[in-house]
Amino acid sequence: MPDYAARRRMMVDTQVRPSDVTKFPIIEAMLDVPREAFVPEALREAAYVGTNLEIAAGRVMLEPRTLSKMLDALVVGPRDLVLDIGCGFGYSTVILARLAEAVVGLEDSEDMAEEAAAILDAQLVDNATIIAGPLAGGAPQHGPYDVIVVQGGIEELPAAIEEQLKEGGRIACVFMEGSLGVCRLGRKSGGQIAWRDIFNAAAPVLAGFERKPEFTF
Repeated sequence: MPDYAARRRMMVDTQVRPSDVTKFPIIEAMLDVPREAFVPEALREAAYVGTNLEIAAGRVMLEPRTLSKMLDALVVGPRDLVLDIGCGFGYSTVILARLAEAVVGLEDSEDMAEEAAAILDAQLVDNATIIAGPLAGGAPQHGPYDVIVVQGGIEELPAAIEEQLKEGGRIACVFMEGSLGVCRLGRKSGGQIAWRDIFNAAAPVLAGFERKPEFTF
């Protein structure tokens, strides 16, 4: 039987701490939450590798470095309501649930959403829920949100997502230009999101988050 607890410690010591992630609640959550429980059984041996892990066609579980640095920049607090877009099997949702008051995980695959909900029940997570629906539509019925996290690449942020972020709220996304990407932190002020680059990262672009083609005459 693999020693997953030892692998979690190694993940934190070699991928998270060296990336200047020092906030104790993030480190504690990543040490405690069994990452291997949130991937298909065939991928459990690869659950702690330092790369994005493909969990479905065009979909990944973000590498621990990227996720932890996003959370570090977002400064998720115990009174925050969080929308976790593209939550996959729910790993990021559970990590966020350790930091926030409540989390809504959004997944467009109904099968994956059902499995994620079952995993959350098994992990006794009582301040998070998983819903199924188009990722680009968000989950307006539960918003607006203090924090939004996008678990995949984007070229353009859909207007529906922007509208669901509270005034003063924070959002983190990996913006992709071809094969290169940068994670940006956005803060909403005066109804607009102001972005700043925080670190380099890459992930497949999620459906509905592609750049709209420009028409020329």
